[in-house]
Amino acid sequence: MLKNKIYKYLTIEIFKNFITILLTFTAIAWTVRAVNFLDLMIEDGYSALIYFKYSMLNISAITTRFIPLSFLLSMVVSITKFERQNELQILWTAGLNKIKIANIFFLIGFLVSLFQIILSVIVNPYVLNKSRGLLKDTKNTQIQSLLKTNDFSDAFDGITFYIDEKNSNDELINIFIKDINGSLNTIVNEAQGSENTTVLAEKGFFLNNKIVLFNGTIQTLNSKKEIKNVNFEKTELSIANFSRRTIVNPKIQETSTLKLFTCLMNVESNQSLIKCPHKNSKKTTIETLSRRVGMPLYIPLISVIASFLLIYKKEKKYNFLKKYIVFGFTFIILVFSEILLRYVGFSLTSFMLYFLFPLILLVALYSLLVKNMISERVVK
Repeated sequence: MLKNKIYKYLTIEIFKNFITILLTFTAIAWTVRAVNFLDLMIEDGYSALIYFKYSMLNISAITTRFIPLSFLLSMVVSITKFERQNELQILWTAGLNKIKIANIFFLIGFLVSLFQIILSVIVNPYVLNKSRGLLKDTKNTQIQSLLKTNDFSDAFDGITFYIDEKNSNDELINIFIKDINGSLNTIVNEAQGSENTTVLAEKGFFLNNKIVLFNGTIQTLNSKKEIKNVNFEKTELSIANFSRRTIVNPKIQETSTLKLFTCLMNVESNQSLIKCPHKNSKKTTIETLSRRVGMPLYIPLISVIASFLLIYKKEKKYNFLKKYIVFGFTFIILVFSEILLRYVGFSLTSFMLYFLFPLILLVALYSLLVKNMISERVVK
């Protein structure tokens, strides 16, 4: 009964440190990312509410990236704390088995690994896709806020705006519009079907998904390469087809794991978002899936390496440096895994190496750990 309470205490302390460190890293990284997202309001004209929702939906992805490092720090900090407060010495004196404690640490690592798999495989693709859909479904209700006086604005794909000024009635004065991809649909028949349209107007304003213009000229270049000029006193241009330069289609990291597996297996699917026949896309797909499934395999390895801190050596110098040695060695492994991840899509060898490396190293280090702990107990 007492041993169970001790195991529970150790587990809770490690999880408390892990959550604290993880939330700290997440808060710092999210703040930096949120500053970068300000372009959604400043450059792309999205509302503050859309900006806030989009930023919040990116938190889980940020959290997932810091799980391995946070777990490593929590293990080192927790074990060092136990040792500094002589709690470990009390446990060994009470007859607790170090191998049993190491197994508890391994179980904790397994649970954290499972947590990361759930986030990376299921939660992150869903919420990231949700955030992208949030931008895609938002209408162009704030287009006027994007237009600055005496400045060319290209916030929309294929559309360039220029205005001299805005008056107190929110009217635009001396307007220039350049459309190079046919996004403008006009009520002037001569301008329809154009590939390239230039619009000049003395003034105008936005109303109900349209821009109303007065006293100007529409110059069009149609599919037959014919140039036509149309003068108008008043006309309306639809802005329904305007698309922001912000990427609204889901990126590969925002695509569900099932769809990526389906794509990789060359299964025909009308809902597939990735064109697998392209070599670069296939490589990126393999890299993305490897990150989601393979990176969590390194977390139990971290717990085994951290368990070497439980071994006591007679040399005081080693006992002082061991936490730095363990942290440095594990950090190098994490860096190596990130580097190796870049090459998993190039060949089957690099792919197998990425997944087998943590498993082989885990078995080897766990065997060495048990051997050292048994030897230490025999010497005593």
